[in-house]
Amino acid sequence: MKNLITIGLPSKGRLKEKAIAFFDKNDLKVLQSKKERNYFSTIQNRSNLKIIYLHAKEIIQRLGDGTLDIGISGLDLLNESGKNLQEKISIKQKLDFGNANLVVAVPDDWIDVQTIADLEEVAFDIRSKRNTRLRVATKYPNLTNSFLISKGVTQYKIISSLGATETYPFIGSSEIITDITSTGKTLEDNSLRVLKDGLILKSTACLFVAKKKAAKLQPFLNSLR
Repeated sequence: MKNLITIGLPSKGRLKEKAIAFFDKNDLKVLQSKKERNYFSTIQNRSNLKIIYLHAKEIIQRLGDGTLDIGISGLDLLNESGKNLQEKISIKQKLDFGNANLVVAVPDDWIDVQTIADLEEVAFDIRSKRNTRLRVATKYPNLTNSFLISKGVTQYKIISSLGATETYPFIGSSEIITDITSTGKTLEDNSLRVLKDGLILKSTACLFVAKKKAAKLQPFLNSLR
């Protein structure tokens, strides 16, 4: 279909529910399949709109390579992606859900470490005593690197987190972490706290558009509120 518009929505959780509610609010009723693992949906009476459910991270990738026209995902995931990808995607609007902060968190018992400046001291200490670098576990290496370097922290190394990042300091895989948090409760429950100046990014869900499709999409985008 020549005027087909493909829309990527998060495949699970609250982001999926809120994204569907956003379209409902715009009189675009998402027809959901009864099958639990169905990755496609349509919109009532709009045969030119096709919805694909994807991991939020993949939505960014697919917008970048042009296989999606529009998508809802997190600002954190766009900012974490490579510059060449970011240049191909525009933010149509920030949405009023999916709010979360990417933060630097340290174990509660690091009582002398309250700020990033204190962290730099600890990093030098670890370097001189153990001849190793301060290890920072994260799923956001690009944003973490940019932030720490901008704050003058240099003596560290990134540890890629594959799962529950909060556990890394307590299983000996890292000293500190950076992680996304909406309430701070998970960090608190795991005896971690955010540094006073440890906010890396305020994230939110956004409606993203593949730049090269923007002209074709304009009439549809103008109809959204």
